[in-house]
Amino acid sequence: MFATLAARFRVVAIAEALSWTGLLIGMFFKYVVVGNELGVQIFGPIHGACFVLYVASVVLVRRTLQWDAKTTIWALIASIPPLGTVVFERWARRTGRIETAPAAAPASASQEPETTTAS
Repeated sequence: MFATLAARFRVVAIAEALSWTGLLIGMFFKYVVVGNELGVQIFGPIHGACFVLYVASVVLVRRTLQWDAKTTIWALIASIPPLGTVVFERWARRTGRIETAPAAAPASASQEPETTTAS
């Protein structure tokens, strides 16, 4: 399902944004509505893990996806504001910076069969 590195990166970017959203909702309930810390206690660690996973993903995919320094820096900056990773992912996909590579032909199909000659 997530066979390509680009597809995995996109999943991590979306997960990071969703965890940010959960944390923001938890903070809203903690500080504005009822003073209940449960949402922050749940989504705080989840968002922390997703954030670290996203940053690691950027570092891992930048070479494979052939990102220049500017694109890599924007990808890292996108992890800071809420939902920034989704904005970056959509921009990168639209501009061709995240493309799924075409499926490679099996090695045996790309080579011509060997012929042997009897002596």
